[in-house]
Amino acid sequence: MRYLHFGSEWVQGAMRIARPAALELEYTRELMFPLLLRPGAAWPATVLQVGLGSASVTRFLDRHRPRARLTIAEISPEVVAAARQFFKLPEGPRIRIDVADGHEYVAASSREFDLIVVDGFDERGRTGMLDTLPFYVNCRARLSPRGLVAVNLVDRRRGAAAASAARLAAAFDGRALALPASGDGNTIAIAASGEPATATLTQLARRAATLSAATGLDLAPTVERLAQRLGRGAAISL
Repeated sequence: MRYLHFGSEWVQGAMRIARPAALELEYTRELMFPLLLRPGAAWPATVLQVGLGSASVTRFLDRHRPRARLTIAEISPEVVAAARQFFKLPEGPRIRIDVADGHEYVAASSREFDLIVVDGFDERGRTGMLDTLPFYVNCRARLSPRGLVAVNLVDRRRGAAAASAARLAAAFDGRALALPASGDGNTIAIAASGEPATATLTQLARRAATLSAATGLDLAPTVERLAQRLGRGAAISL
């Protein structure tokens, strides 16, 4: 295993050298929960990543969604360089990397994306403008008609993740869901714009099994935690 740190104890990413396309950290796996809400290999066709880290999501999507066009907004050129040198950052015509502030990039962009993945922190685990209502509103404006956003929230202080999830929900008129916190302390929140994203827990379990068989990504534990919180006969609707 190889880990990325920004000069502090906070783990900013990880890669198993023998399996670089696998998502080793639990929160990175749960950032792919939208794949259960929009099943099928054709989605997403366009992805924006705000924050590159160790390029875990980039490698996974490059391998398992080979037709998707990936755009990464990463504020630090040193992170991009580290991802290239140590974390097998994919290269090619489908992958575009812009060294830019994520908040400013989203605010200035006119492009639409099927999936926006937000995972941006500094060496102290701070998000800056990436956890604000204006940023989330701008993310909503950048989504395609079937678009979803997945955001990594960290409880740096008690109640912080819940407050962040509330801001996301406010930006999306309540069409948001915070997954149960993972074992590593991260909370992933999902929000939708445009076409509704609905599924029963039974459907999500079946889709998780299909996704696991196709990609090796196991989201069954996440679906099980949702079932324990909501009830096995429940459904989610975004």
